[in-house]
Amino acid sequence: MSTIRNLPALVRKQFKAAQASGDLTFFETRVSILHCEGLPFQLRFAPALANKPKSNKLSDSKPIDPFENPPKGLFVTDLPPSHSLVLNKYPVIPNHFILATKTFKQQTDLLEQDDLEAAYACLKAYRENGEELFGFFNSGEASGASQPHRHFQFLPVESMRSGIQEGGNWDVLADCLINTPEPVLPFAYFANPLTKDPSPKDLHNLYTSLLERCEVVAKRSDDKNSGLSPEKMPPFSYNLCLTHQAMVLCPRLSEGSKIKANNGDLVGPILLNGTILGGTLLVKSEQEWDAFRNDEEKLKDILLAIGVPPATDAK
Repeated sequence: MSTIRNLPALVRKQFKAAQASGDLTFFETRVSILHCEGLPFQLRFAPALANKPKSNKLSDSKPIDPFENPPKGLFVTDLPPSHSLVLNKYPVIPNHFILATKTFKQQTDLLEQDDLEAAYACLKAYRENGEELFGFFNSGEASGASQPHRHFQFLPVESMRSGIQEGGNWDVLADCLINTPEPVLPFAYFANPLTKDPSPKDLHNLYTSLLERCEVVAKRSDDKNSGLSPEKMPPFSYNLCLTHQAMVLCPRLSEGSKIKANNGDLVGPILLNGTILGGTLLVKSEQEWDAFRNDEEKLKDILLAIGVPPATDAK
């Protein structure tokens, strides 16, 4: 696969044009830094996101596939032979873009070698321009996935730092999870450092290896899991993230949970997707925002709720 020339500039230019034309709606956020097990997490609050359109269906209830024929204003570029890049229509992080298959493939089926090759090409294109990307993939109903058409999502790390006040320390979580010893989180995860310029085959072998490790711990919590089979849907939900340094996977049991507000009322649910492996989470109400900032233990509680509890022999 050939290198994508000037990808960061191309994404920024199209994002700016799409925002001006109304093809995308950018939601401003406020940011606070929380900690769990000593690791920093961004808490973002987007009050206007509560008004985001909730349905992706036409009047006859036929689902709309946003990647089948993306609007010209959101289209970034083709990535031959089998993928294209489009902007996220409702971003909370500037320059959020998506890598989608040109033909429909299930989000819940196993990733193929060319999916990971295309994803890494995006990371490499940013790195060659002196910038970093965080890529994530949601698979399964408990993962935070919202579209059935297979797609990776990418956030420029510089954009992920937007809104953090001076003195606020935050780094991409995934890159911390390959440290030795591995940090302990409230949920099981499996992380592996990447070699320099890994081959597509190496990337895919690493992905299937980490996915098999996810399966082992997922089985502990669900005896109905029946094992992986080539090109078929894994019998559990999971998130994957990719940076130039690391690949990380975590099995998921729940998309999220409610939390207690400062007045004792239950609010939420707080729903988490693969951005949690980047060390970010998003809330949409003032009560949720205040609850997390008032008591950081609530971050630990929700991380416990979404995943499989870590086991000392799981890594």
